[in-house]
Amino acid sequence: MKVTHIPFQETRFFSKTIIDYLEKKKSIQPYYNNFPDITGFHNQIEEKQKSFRLQTRMVLVDALKAQNNKIKISDKTNENIEILKKQNSFTVTTGHQLNLFTGPLYFLYKIISTINICEELTEKFPKQHFVPMYWMASEDHDFDEINYFNFEGKKVAWNRKDGGAVGRFSTDGLASVFKVFASQLGNSVNAEFVKKLFSEAYLKHQNLAEATRYIANELFSETGLVIIDGDDITLKELFSPIVKEELENQTSFNSVSKTISTLKEDYKIQVNPRKLNLFYVGDNFRERIILENGVYSVNNTSMKFSKTEILKEVDKNPLAFSPNVIMRPLYQEVVLPNICYVGGGGEIAYWLELKDYFKEAEIPFPILLLRNSVQILTKKQQDKLKSLNISHSELFLEQDQLLSKKVIENSEIKIDFAKKINYLKNQFTDLKQVAKNTDVSFVGAVNAQENKQIKGLQNLEKRLLRAEKRRQKELVFRIKELQNQLIPNYGLEERQRNFSEYYIAHGPSFLKALQGALKPLQLEFTILEL
Repeated sequence: MKVTHIPFQETRFFSKTIIDYLEKKKSIQPYYNNFPDITGFHNQIEEKQKSFRLQTRMVLVDALKAQNNKIKISDKTNENIEILKKQNSFTVTTGHQLNLFTGPLYFLYKIISTINICEELTEKFPKQHFVPMYWMASEDHDFDEINYFNFEGKKVAWNRKDGGAVGRFSTDGLASVFKVFASQLGNSVNAEFVKKLFSEAYLKHQNLAEATRYIANELFSETGLVIIDGDDITLKELFSPIVKEELENQTSFNSVSKTISTLKEDYKIQVNPRKLNLFYVGDNFRERIILENGVYSVNNTSMKFSKTEILKEVDKNPLAFSPNVIMRPLYQEVVLPNICYVGGGGEIAYWLELKDYFKEAEIPFPILLLRNSVQILTKKQQDKLKSLNISHSELFLEQDQLLSKKVIENSEIKIDFAKKINYLKNQFTDLKQVAKNTDVSFVGAVNAQENKQIKGLQNLEKRLLRAEKRRQKELVFRIKELQNQLIPNYGLEERQRNFSEYYIAHGPSFLKALQGALKPLQLEFTILEL
């Protein structure tokens, strides 16, 4: 195993918001609390410790024990749950949808980043306890985002009727999906493990939340990972006062809208709040709560409430009230002694909209840590990169740009068109000055001639490049083939491939390699050669 790192910027796959955050640009500083470094964690620990109640810890521990009583958890996970009773214990949390068979690779990267940061914090702060937490997004209802995964370039999909919170979905119908998937795997020891993991999860558990919990526990239990499901009545009761505040005063909309009004001057807005950022969950449905003319209605149903009625409904049926993407982060921070959220670029971007909302709710805003991202290479692929003289940074160039760069480097014709164009511009700068001093009307003719000649040079450059690509067609083919393997559809492989491909090839050593390679606080992109 060989590990190298490059700046996230050099992959060109991360937004201005994220790059500015990593560089602590002044324009983004108002939108986060503590930065993910040792000083930031020290401050965050103090802030959370002062605000998180012992009573909440007891409710949390009881809920976690009840949720995990149907699976066999490791001694380390059990110890971590018990440790949460202590006021010097804290969580580091990541969240993810209940994608079929974990979905894309970055599911693993999120969780391993979370586990590794806890280990690093334990070394830095030996008097505190840090528990890695995976929050299952069981209340989501975007089934079309999670009902498939890719295996060796083919989609493995679960087709069923949509409706309601996905964690409650029955696993009926997944036996046929398993049959199709298993037929592609072969009979190696690692393939048999993958088959068993899928079948035990989906054919022996009643719903998607239970199945996902089983998989995450099987893969990571020995690390002490604790898995939590927010679709829990005792945890929802802790959140009920904030739900009522939202229903009465639309606090999230007012706070987040105010933040967005300034944030949008420099950055793209990831999500926009609704007037009410709550859903109502029932049997087979999860629908928005809409407030109009003092009446609270549940979208696409006949359900309607007055203010008094809906506040009573929160007390009577707290499980029915489900936070959307704007309120879910606050729910998490209310019920967990959390100091850090580990997320992808899109998640960090929408969390940055929420700081003022947290302040309004008087809940500490957690540290935001960009999860590790990984490009996996085989030794053979790394050797090919070296023979083609492609650096790790260059690998992420758009294909036309990469091909042009390498063809020019490999060409026997050494003509620097950029220098020639720049020289031409300098000549015309002098000409324009002469024109101004003699006849101003002549400047337009000079500008037109400059544009014509620059365009002519650019066209010559394109023709030469096309000719060189034809002449170097073998080199072009090799570069295309390799880049298409590593960056399928010109997207990071972590968003497209499933972990099973690498597990079948490498077995448990694949997970161990990731745990050894990922350095969350290094804040760099990881290249892992297996």
